[in-house]
Amino acid sequence: MSRWARLRSVRVRLTLWYAGTLAVLLALYAGGVLIFLRHHLFSELDRRLHDDFELAEQMLGRADDGGIRWRADEHHDEEDTYNEGWLEVWNPAGQLLYRRAELTGAGESASAPLLQLDRSGYASVVLPGNVPVRVLGKPYVIDGTPVVIRVARSEARLRQEINELFVILGLGFPLAVGVAAYGGYALARRALAPVDQMADQARTITAEHLGERLPVVNPEDELGHLATIFNETFTRLEQSFAQLRRFTADASHELRTPLTAIRSVGEVGLREHRDEETYREIIGSMLEEADRLGHLVESLLTLSRADAGQMQLTRERLDLVELVREVTHHLGVLAEEKRQSLVVEADAPVYVTVDRLVLRQAVINVVDNAIKYSPEGGRVQVVVREQCPGPTVEVIDTGPGIAVEHQAHIFDRFYRVDKARSREMGGTGLGLAIAHWAVDVHGGRLEVKSKEGAGSTFRIHLPQIHTQAVKGAVQ
Repeated sequence: MSRWARLRSVRVRLTLWYAGTLAVLLALYAGGVLIFLRHHLFSELDRRLHDDFELAEQMLGRADDGGIRWRADEHHDEEDTYNEGWLEVWNPAGQLLYRRAELTGAGESASAPLLQLDRSGYASVVLPGNVPVRVLGKPYVIDGTPVVIRVARSEARLRQEINELFVILGLGFPLAVGVAAYGGYALARRALAPVDQMADQARTITAEHLGERLPVVNPEDELGHLATIFNETFTRLEQSFAQLRRFTADASHELRTPLTAIRSVGEVGLREHRDEETYREIIGSMLEEADRLGHLVESLLTLSRADAGQMQLTRERLDLVELVREVTHHLGVLAEEKRQSLVVEADAPVYVTVDRLVLRQAVINVVDNAIKYSPEGGRVQVVVREQCPGPTVEVIDTGPGIAVEHQAHIFDRFYRVDKARSREMGGTGLGLAIAHWAVDVHGGRLEVKSKEGAGSTFRIHLPQIHTQAVKGAVQ
């Protein structure tokens, strides 16, 4: 397998999809964690600023000189009371009344003003020296003097924590995706291992080794179900190939038999000079074999066109009883030669919508088969009935019957219960196969009920005329 083919394999694509999906989920999770942490840290910082503002409201007051002072100056050290941020008090005219800047590490930025006076509420700013701070400013009234109080705290520690988490997630993200991709590939390889086994086994299955089957590791999972379906398909193919081989062998033999007979009779006739009557007999024998050969070829062509779906049905409404009487009249000569009685039983007309020629061929083949296998002086009875769910044609003979083990194959092509007797009677082994196809293509079915020594009954079931589904072509 080439490198490009390996990259396009199912296990690689599954791994890529798995790794890609996991990467997206991890990215969303990491982003969510960062957003949550940032929101939490800023909320905590804003809470502290709010506390600072409330403390400033309580501790700020008017000085004797009219300015603003910190009341704690009288009793406490300012540095112990407020040493973590800025505090500024401005008057509406833009004059700074009071200011404290105790932010650690602020440097020269401590002397910079926090915000313009027209801003209030929470805000984040960066002071000179790249010092990020969070500011809360609100208007307030101190002993009747309107002012704007602004408190601030550094965001440096907050940003450092966020950056550290970002670095940790950034370093762990590719590692986690890599480990997941490796595990996904191993899992996909193990899960798809039965596919490789099935592929290796499938390479050994040829027309000569159709008995081989794919391994089924676990019949309960999807791959096991797929292997079972393939094995069932191979079983059907094996049966089809066996039937095809049997059909080919039988067809070759059946075609060779009349050709050999024609050649043999011709060669015997040419060995010496004979009289006119002898030549007539020789030519007659050759014509009989040629007629048998033509009938065989015509039957094979009929089945071939049926298998290929090339036969179109021309349906018409007709009386089934009339069709059966026409067939028995046509075959009556054969029954008379064997001194058989050929009778038709029907109480009333039975109408069907069928292709006359195709159904007629089915009835001819079934009745002809009954005449051939019934003994001299026997009886062949054809019964036409209007039944539920549809009309039936029963052909009842007084022949030797069919053993149970042969009944399942009686409609197979070239299948004969007694091959020697069938050839003596001029049969080709295709009559019942054609009849079965002709009935099936009309949506009906052909059944046999027989018992050895007690004759046979062939029953043609046809669908009701009002429920008949028209088939345009043989499928």
